[in-house]
Amino acid sequence: MSAHETPRPRPRRFSMIRSFVAADVLTLGNGFCGTGAVLAAMQFLVTTEPRWLWTAMALLPVALVLDYADGRVARWRHRSSPLGADLDSLADVVSFGVAPAAIGFAIGLRGALDVAILLYFVACGISRLARFNATADALSDESGKVKYFEGTPIPTSVVIVAVLAVLQAQSRTGAELWLGAWSLGGLVLHPLAFLYAASGSAMISTVKVPKL
Repeated sequence: MSAHETPRPRPRRFSMIRSFVAADVLTLGNGFCGTGAVLAAMQFLVTTEPRWLWTAMALLPVALVLDYADGRVARWRHRSSPLGADLDSLADVVSFGVAPAAIGFAIGLRGALDVAILLYFVACGISRLARFNATADALSDESGKVKYFEGTPIPTSVVIVAVLAVLQAQSRTGAELWLGAWSLGGLVLHPLAFLYAASGSAMISTVKVPKL
């Protein structure tokens, strides 16, 4: 460096905690609920106590409310953080992708083909969120708002969990799983798993869904 050159200022160290805003706290709450649902489903498999399965199912509507609220709070306070979009996507993958798949496995979708469909469902959810993040700028209007989604939003998977809750209330899970099971070439498939296949396929479709 010559005597006439001014030293470049050091880039300011990014502070994760200081960058958090109120909306991010709600987003983390969404992720906590999804993780809690996964752990509760695992606990159900260990103990077979129905209260754990009900806990797993009940946490996802709470996650949905928090997912809805974080965007509203960010717009209300006119404050968002650099982490906001990534936090939201990661929390949604857990709460509306992995958690519903874990609940499906817990209620009896454990055949090899069932598991393949559950994995497909989660992969579709991840892809759906990645596509939205990659195309949000192109889909936004002059004000920066996105008018519609391409493919159904991943939180719609809560509908599947609601169906499973009804089946659990009717004791149509486990060995008594609704619609029974098929054996295809020695591999087990429960027709109920097609709910996950349909949901995942809808997420990665190009159907335009208006954003509320």
